[in-house]
Amino acid sequence: MEKLIDTIKQAFDSIRTQKLRAFLTILSIVIGVFAIMFAGSLVNSLNSTIDDQLSSLGRNTFFISRMPSIQIGGPHGREYWMRPRLDYKQFQKFAEKMQDKAIVTAITATSGFAVKAGDLTTDPDVTLIGTDDKYFLTSNIDILEGRAFTTTDIQFNRNVAVIGNDVIAKIFPNENPIGKTIKISNHSFTVIGTIKPQGALMGQSQDNQVIIPLNLFLLSFASPRERDLTYVVRANDKLSLNATIDEAVGNLRIIRNLKPYQPNNFELETNESLAEQFSSLTGYLSYFGVFSGIVALIAAGIGITNIMYISVKERTREIGIRKAVGATKRWIVFHFIFETVVLTTLGGIIGILVGFGFSAVFGLLVGTKIVLSLQWTLISLIVSIVLGVVSGVFPAWRAASLDPVDALRYE
Repeated sequence: MEKLIDTIKQAFDSIRTQKLRAFLTILSIVIGVFAIMFAGSLVNSLNSTIDDQLSSLGRNTFFISRMPSIQIGGPHGREYWMRPRLDYKQFQKFAEKMQDKAIVTAITATSGFAVKAGDLTTDPDVTLIGTDDKYFLTSNIDILEGRAFTTTDIQFNRNVAVIGNDVIAKIFPNENPIGKTIKISNHSFTVIGTIKPQGALMGQSQDNQVIIPLNLFLLSFASPRERDLTYVVRANDKLSLNATIDEAVGNLRIIRNLKPYQPNNFELETNESLAEQFSSLTGYLSYFGVFSGIVALIAAGIGITNIMYISVKERTREIGIRKAVGATKRWIVFHFIFETVVLTTLGGIIGILVGFGFSAVFGLLVGTKIVLSLQWTLISLIVSIVLGVVSGVFPAWRAASLDPVDALRYE
């Protein structure tokens, strides 16, 4: 035990006396571990945030659209674009067929609008959403003041709007917006409700939006692309979800005149399938981070081996003295490997802290959850220790193999 403590002290003394060399060694480890830790923490944070967002919609909600929400290459891109759009007429037929089975709504959106009230105008970055009264029953949007749309608002094409907190802050900074008139591209709307603040998601504010009735959106604001709707269906409960999905698929196939042998020309996605698609997307980010980290650590390992060879050469007389007073080969090997492991472990710990710190700052900036991954922390720490052992074993064996007489004579 006393010999072990003495070895530890000597290892730290060597690090203190060779500060520049120790700093460069630690820095190379920090870079590699940082890449692994940052990518791992970032991926976990993104996946956790998306999962929470989807969960808030309810596990009995699913979405129908012309194309998948997330596309990662593949041969089907052209096929997706060739599909006929999910338009408003189809939605009306679909909603009628599904009215006793589930809550059904449709949504489309576009960005880049300026909203005006009196002499005040927002930046031209407001998202305009077109939907109906059922949207507020299927989404995680809560009304803070006023009210949401009613069936009557939709039937009579009333120019009403529900607005987000960012819009309120810019055009109604000192007054209640309920009942006030706003203008969007020379179209006037009466504000009937405000949305409870939701914060940012993935760097995008969820409060910089205006919601208007879908039929008015399609009439006044929709380009051909925005006429392609997404249907949102909320089953009565989780148990009836699969039956509701089958019913929805069957009804939509009939509405779109599909033959029994023809595949679906629309995409149906549940919260679980969306979460899986997003996880596969973020998986590429983790692979890139791990690959970058491994490349950096391999380079660091080569550098550490060279540094330790230089260290052995500079300390040849010291090794000779230790051998002369009875130090065994095993003890010298252990001493040099331990010294390398201390350096790499210290670099690994700093890399872990820096990686998590960067992912936390990134999370605060883009509005994602901050998740510290125990798995990636352990992986990074183990990799650092193993790297220390692998990088130090050959220089340590060379030091242990020196002839004590030749070592003492070395100048």
